[in-house]
Amino acid sequence: MRQGQKNGPARLRMGTQTVHVILDISRLLLCVRRGSPSGIDRVEMAYARRWLAQPASLSTFVAQIPWGRFAALPRARVEELLDSLETMWRDGPAPALRRRAQGIALAALGGLALGGGRTALGRALDAPRPVFLLVSHCALDRARRIAPLRRAGAAFVPFVHDLIPLTHPEYARPPQVRRHARRVATIAALADGVIANSAATLDTLLPHLARHGAAVPPVAVAPLGIEMPRPVPLAPPAEPYFVCLGTIEPRKNHLLLLHIWRDFAERLGQAAPRLVLLGRRGWENENILDLLDRCPALRGLVREAGTPGDREVAALLAGARALLFPSFAEGYGLPLAEALALGVPAICSDLPALREVGGTVPDFLDPLDGAAWRRAILDYAAPASPARAAQLARMAGWQPPGWEAHFARVEALLEQVVAGTAPAASRPRAWQPRPLPEQPAEALGTTPA
Repeated sequence: MRQGQKNGPARLRMGTQTVHVILDISRLLLCVRRGSPSGIDRVEMAYARRWLAQPASLSTFVAQIPWGRFAALPRARVEELLDSLETMWRDGPAPALRRRAQGIALAALGGLALGGGRTALGRALDAPRPVFLLVSHCALDRARRIAPLRRAGAAFVPFVHDLIPLTHPEYARPPQVRRHARRVATIAALADGVIANSAATLDTLLPHLARHGAAVPPVAVAPLGIEMPRPVPLAPPAEPYFVCLGTIEPRKNHLLLLHIWRDFAERLGQAAPRLVLLGRRGWENENILDLLDRCPALRGLVREAGTPGDREVAALLAGARALLFPSFAEGYGLPLAEALALGVPAICSDLPALREVGGTVPDFLDPLDGAAWRRAILDYAAPASPARAAQLARMAGWQPPGWEAHFARVEALLEQVVAGTAPAASRPRAWQPRPLPEQPAEALGTTPA
């Protein structure tokens, strides 16, 4: 929900040398199709805002051209794209807003397809200390696309969001499992540094790198920043309600909540608390959708609100008795941080990543213990809930993670990484713009990784 700050940092320097960040924003160009962003989209937005605030001499924005190589984007086009996306994310994916964002993205990709940006990327690679920063997982599974930039002298620093397709393959589509394995192989072979969103993600990554026989590069654990919009005031709800925020997919464990609410319907009828589901419908979720679409007992008690804009999401969260987060696996847990930042209690799965985010504040439960979830929800629904009051008291000691602290860790890592790279005069010159191959127009429809 909540992008990086528009006021940029001081210039990032290594001694008397400046670091030149080459930031891939391919995912932002492709996410315009969905209307509402994923958590990774939001991270890439925060990084784009951070480095757009830097002088042009210190940062370059790139994207993959349709057949895989990278090329630089004009800064004015990048700023136009970011403004358009932020408006759409804040206010909701209205057709006019989506068409505008899609038009900007298509124009940018079209310019790259016609050969633009290759010379500008060459200039960026000639900078004293270039770092290729890959914040999304786009292209991370294809080392051959990244290797030319590294051979040209750029240090390579990817961001790892989670290892869930490898640790919990039952919740991923088979192609995604294979793709994630290739991403780890790329990190093992090419990464000069790694950013992880949590210690839990890093702890999971390290054994996978060891299997490749790779030495561990410098790493930074940098929790994601939170900047919540001011909630739009809503009328007080007639009944207490809870919010579950996230893509509707098996890993998020919506099925547990829907079975609990079906039990509430039988036992309590219309006196039961309400459940609001925020998030798009994902994949391999037939059992969940059967309950949402075909279970009469849930009608009037469970509302599927889809993907409204950030302001409406913040308003719905702010009025809830609690966030319910019964996920089976997480790399970070952005909804938990967002809820706590609004002062909203949370009942969530007892996972290492969620404990990192929430500390001692939330009530943590086993995601398989339906009876415990049922008791907690009924307790929190009561006006004088002792468990809810206790969590609100604990919340006084919790501080939301900020982007400034995040980027302080990232920039310290980049300084460490470039300290080990060769100066420009001694680097091999492997980057040369090449003739563009023939490519059909439909190649502009590349899907993000």
